[in-house]
Amino acid sequence: MPKKSERTRQRIVEAANRLFYHKGYNRTSFSDVVQAASVPRGNIYYYFKTKDEILEAAIAYRTERISQMLENWNGDYRTPIERLHRFLDILTNSADSIMRYGCPMGTLNTELGKDQDALQEQAENLFKVFEAWLSDQFAELGYAGRAHELAQRLMSHGQGISVMAHVHNDPAFLNREKAQLGLWLDRLADGNDDCA
Repeated sequence: MPKKSERTRQRIVEAANRLFYHKGYNRTSFSDVVQAASVPRGNIYYYFKTKDEILEAAIAYRTERISQMLENWNGDYRTPIERLHRFLDILTNSADSIMRYGCPMGTLNTELGKDQDALQEQAENLFKVFEAWLSDQFAELGYAGRAHELAQRLMSHGQGISVMAHVHNDPAFLNREKAQLGLWLDRLADGNDDCA
């Protein structure tokens, strides 16, 4: 069982992670994190001296969760096409959050990319974890020479769908576009190497 101090730190990181997604990094204050984590204000400085340090911990937390999820998918799904379709399910499984807040990775990178390059570079790693995993799936599907290109194409289409679904608050659009991506993946799996 984790020590009390580790549990408190984790509670702060999880609360900050939610706030950074829901409110944005720059609009989230130390006071917001203190309140959401239910810790005395003085205690937070024991764990984190700056908000940037909290963000770094939140990115590490997200990265670890994503890596664990992808590892589980590798065990749960037998073929790369099944795993790729499971990836697409993120869109519909997260539809309510996407409608309200957008994609958690995309919104964070967009916000930080405006004038906080060092922080955005860390947030970019969230995409890189997915891109590496997706590249592995496309390589296993028979597209080793173009695996990274196809991974980025799938990620970019997913991000575009998330943005448009968020802007228009339109779950029907999200479902329709996800289905089109699924058809593209199936065509690739059948050896039909056309563009999405």
